[in-house]
Amino acid sequence: MAAKLLAMILAGGEGRRLDPLTRERAKPAVPFGGRYRIIDFVLSNFANSGILKMKVLVQYKSESLNAHIQRGWRLTSLIDQYCEIVPAQMRVGPKWFEGSADAIYQNLNIITDEEPEYTLVFGADHVYRMDVRQMLEFHVANQADLTVAAIPIPLAEASEFGIIESEAGGRMIGFVEKPRSGAKTMPGDPTRCLASMGNYIFTTDALVQEIVRDAGDPASAHDFGKSIVASMYERKRVFVYDFATNRVPGQSEKERGYWRDVGSLDAYYQANMDLVEVDPVFSLYNDLWPIFTIRHNQPPVKFVFNNEREHRVGRATDSLVSEGCIISGGHVHRAILSPKVRVNSYSYVEGSILFENVNIGRHCKIRRAIVDKHVEIPPHTEIGYDLERDAKRFHVTESGIVVIPKGMRVEPLRDG
Repeated sequence: MAAKLLAMILAGGEGRRLDPLTRERAKPAVPFGGRYRIIDFVLSNFANSGILKMKVLVQYKSESLNAHIQRGWRLTSLIDQYCEIVPAQMRVGPKWFEGSADAIYQNLNIITDEEPEYTLVFGADHVYRMDVRQMLEFHVANQADLTVAAIPIPLAEASEFGIIESEAGGRMIGFVEKPRSGAKTMPGDPTRCLASMGNYIFTTDALVQEIVRDAGDPASAHDFGKSIVASMYERKRVFVYDFATNRVPGQSEKERGYWRDVGSLDAYYQANMDLVEVDPVFSLYNDLWPIFTIRHNQPPVKFVFNNEREHRVGRATDSLVSEGCIISGGHVHRAILSPKVRVNSYSYVEGSILFENVNIGRHCKIRRAIVDKHVEIPPHTEIGYDLERDAKRFHVTESGIVVIPKGMRVEPLRDG
């Protein structure tokens, strides 16, 4: 008989570094790749792995995330499958989740009710493909209490991650959460560190013991990295799973080991731009390991006008264009369009991400921009060509990406 499994997905993140995209939604609910939400990647990994008991723990501005999961992730209760939202219940007092470990502690009733043999605690805000069964096999083979998925990262990025030391057999012998300096590098490679992906498989008894112990420590940050992993390896069998060994059906060698933390606007933009390459490092077109999401009842994409003489040709090149879009005499290049976007005549959109129901007026020039939902860009608007001027009206990132918030009223620029 197969082991009983329960997935607990931590989706309560505020995502401050993704502001203004997270002003009205939780980080895992941010659109990605045109028609997906960031959370779809972890949910799809579980679904494709045959792990179909999923609890999604939410907290921060969760309405759009709740709606997305309730409408798009309906599994069948007939054979005990579910993907269910768990709001902050305040079961241990009038307080929100005080950290990722506290989120599990406040919902221990779910684990004790389900009685799984193994509990899988995964984050909800990364882009990757993973056959979770292979990590579980590694966990079982090593008789581990906890297994942490890990990837190599550049030493310069060590302060953003939990940094791991491990023995040759994979047992963890050291862990420091977001070290400011002196991060341990990988044996034989002084340029890289081994970083936690924030994905954990626990033998359930060990998880309950550690979570209860942590909850009783008033000095704890109640965080999985700095509070649980950082000390658990000294007492229990904690192993490190090398994500680079994970093989997914239909995946190219180039994609193997691909994992992106899209926690900042620049990282989010680049991960989206990865998708529009001719031969992308991460391909959405893998029928053997699809990314699932809500289905929109929209008509096909429409490209209209073929007036070469007046440069009024509706076309898209090196782009992802979702259902319901109309490219009406404009040109879209290296761009990602969510459903119901309209690009009007004589406009040129390049290197940009347009969320649902964005309308680009005539004669616009848009470059290296992220435009959130329900934004109307007036005719003759230029964005991304004069960053100093753009910064007076919009958010501009360090690398020069212009971000326009959801529903913002963009006024036409007045000459003089």
